[in-house]
Amino acid sequence: MQSVFPGQSHRGHCFKKSLGLSTSERKMTVTDNLLPLTLSRACRMESPKQAPLISPSQESSYDMVHYGHSNQLRQARAMGDYLIVGVHTDEEIAKHKGPPVFTQEERYKMVQAIKWVDEVVPAAPYVTTLETLDKYNCDFCVHGNDITLTVDGRDTYEEVKQAGRYRECKRTQGVSTTDLVGRMLLVTKAHHSSQEMSSEYREYADSFGKCPGGRNPWTGVSQFLQTSQKIIQFASGKEPQPGETVIYVAGAFDLFHIGHVDFLEKVHRLADRPYIIAGLHFDQEVNRYKGKNYPIMNLHERTLSVLACRYVSEVVIGAPYAVTAELLSHFKVDLVCHGKTEIIPDRDGSDPYQEPKRRGIFRQIDSGSNLTTDLIVQRIITNRLEYEARNQKKEAKELAFLEAARRQAAQPLGERDGSF
Repeated sequence: MQSVFPGQSHRGHCFKKSLGLSTSERKMTVTDNLLPLTLSRACRMESPKQAPLISPSQESSYDMVHYGHSNQLRQARAMGDYLIVGVHTDEEIAKHKGPPVFTQEERYKMVQAIKWVDEVVPAAPYVTTLETLDKYNCDFCVHGNDITLTVDGRDTYEEVKQAGRYRECKRTQGVSTTDLVGRMLLVTKAHHSSQEMSSEYREYADSFGKCPGGRNPWTGVSQFLQTSQKIIQFASGKEPQPGETVIYVAGAFDLFHIGHVDFLEKVHRLADRPYIIAGLHFDQEVNRYKGKNYPIMNLHERTLSVLACRYVSEVVIGAPYAVTAELLSHFKVDLVCHGKTEIIPDRDGSDPYQEPKRRGIFRQIDSGSNLTTDLIVQRIITNRLEYEARNQKKEAKELAFLEAARRQAAQPLGERDGSF
């Protein structure tokens, strides 16, 4: 995967384009407030003459790339064979949404690390126009089935919709940035220790960022329900092949972020043909060594987040904390890697990596990144009021747009003015 303009990071768009390529090499593009622009070279379209521009917009105004965003890109990629994602600049996001949590560079890397993304275009315009589609030789764009509005409340995809060059993919139920931020701002463990929300969490979740006067269909908190089908959609389904180096890494991988990506990328470079297995610890185990309300994401959510990463081949769901001889033999592990973060002893005080160290197959990898889940939480807490105001402003615009659309639809055809 390559960047059209490397070194920058922006809000995302996805476009599908032709570029004079064969039917199997058409492109599509995706757009998102949090994700980058994506182009797809080969799209399996009903019409061989079409190449979709997939431009999905995420509802989150906190540019927190989560498995819901990855799922939109997965759906977009399924419409073709080459996906280009356009990412907006910090300046554009601040103008239309509010201050981003992650920098352009961080958001670029996060999108590039999603395995369904073939190419990233930085500095994608916030409003998707026909000119943009034509610039990247895209036939149409793709967006999630929610709405994205400009600072003045207009649909950012109005022009491409009117031209019939717009497609939609389904939004992932049970995940929202609003919910994730709510978890970070509270000390409750209700999101992973029990199926029931505490009264404190429920009250906060019901009110976080909610503007007076209602709740739109896309903003809010809902329960994520994991299914085997969702895991199958995210999993590669490939087993280690002869000649591949099986590398095992383990951890919480909570709020899967650029620090994790940098680490996994470094691990991936250790072998010519790496097969990386990521062991994810149970929620209770993560809470034992992390404390507070960690993990922010439960095991099911963390599983999808890691599976979406292009550097990971397989995930062990609920891996043992200690890397045992049985585990190493079962997966035929050649190398075990850990980052430079502190290795917390097991419950009995033993080193969880003592077996791979004894075998001489343990390596510590410096990712070069200082970003941690704790730092992300601190960014959110520091700017809490600003993010709450940003979410309220966003929802107010969306509710006003929906109300205008309802009034427009209720008017006789002859009286409609064609705008909201």
